[in-house]
Amino acid sequence: MESFARKNDSAVSPCLWVGTGLGMVLILSLNLPASDDLRQSEPVMVSPSGTVLTLKGAVLTFACLDCVGTLTHPPYEVWRDPHGADDGEKTRKRKLVMHSPSSSQDMGDHQFAVICSEKQAKVFSLPSQTCLYVHNITETSFLLRADVVTLCNSVCLACFCANGHIMTLSLPSLRPLLDINYLPVTDMRIARTFCFTNEGQALYLSSPTEIQRLTYSQEMCDNLQDMLGDLFTPVETPEAQNRGFLKGLFGGSGQAFDREELFGEATAGKASRSLAQHIPGSGGIEGVRGAAGGVIGDLTRARIALDERGQKLGELDERTASMMASAEAFSKHAHEVMLKYKDKKWYQF
Repeated sequence: MESFARKNDSAVSPCLWVGTGLGMVLILSLNLPASDDLRQSEPVMVSPSGTVLTLKGAVLTFACLDCVGTLTHPPYEVWRDPHGADDGEKTRKRKLVMHSPSSSQDMGDHQFAVICSEKQAKVFSLPSQTCLYVHNITETSFLLRADVVTLCNSVCLACFCANGHIMTLSLPSLRPLLDINYLPVTDMRIARTFCFTNEGQALYLSSPTEIQRLTYSQEMCDNLQDMLGDLFTPVETPEAQNRGFLKGLFGGSGQAFDREELFGEATAGKASRSLAQHIPGSGGIEGVRGAAGGVIGDLTRARIALDERGQKLGELDERTASMMASAEAFSKHAHEVMLKYKDKKWYQF
């Protein structure tokens, strides 16, 4: 980060903060070549600054705040492969993106360094390296994860303890804001994957294929329904337009019909009962299946065949009787017509 490496420094410089498992914090000074051409050829000089800070427990995270308590992001630049293919554009100049104040003297040569370990959190004033605030987070357990996150246009220190407690501390005063028992760590997967994000959210792997998301912000909880996405937008089906005669005649497009509408009983009517008559057997289909492996099955199948034959003969008799009745009716009507026009002349028709 861009910070003060020593007590007598008057300007910020690139530094590497190193935390150990014994609670020691070492600050190393980085000397970077000023010219871009020299940056490609000369190495970066790393030297110990002599500054050593101590905490209780293994160090977990660092953060740097300016004099007004705003989180200072580390400088960065976009990496590009110097041996990559030329895209025809002009050579891009390397530009270092600085988030820290351009002049440390304008800000009063003052910064806050936030350091959190497994047991406690401390806030140091730079460059004087005076410890301003100390908070012992836990004595019986230890922290698994600690992150400095933004929440409600401010910053805070979010911690996840091994006993399942989620705690938040204000910065830089380290005043406790939240302490709630969420989830005891019964699976090491949770301890390895738990992380805090901005705006009061946290994530962890609840299973090898599932991500659990939670929030410790009331504002995020109130706006949760507005942030949930929809797979589709429900739209009511519009009513069918009236199809006029001319449009149907000259429209040139086919009209879809329902099969039941064309061939169902509503249009064609029910079939005549005299066409077919169903005579169910005593055993039925299930009885045939049950006796299919023995003599009873053979007898049942023979009886069903006889029933079907009798049914077909009955249908044939009914059809023959119907045809004879139709023939008699036709003969009767023909005889009546003959008697009606028997004595009339041709000009009387």
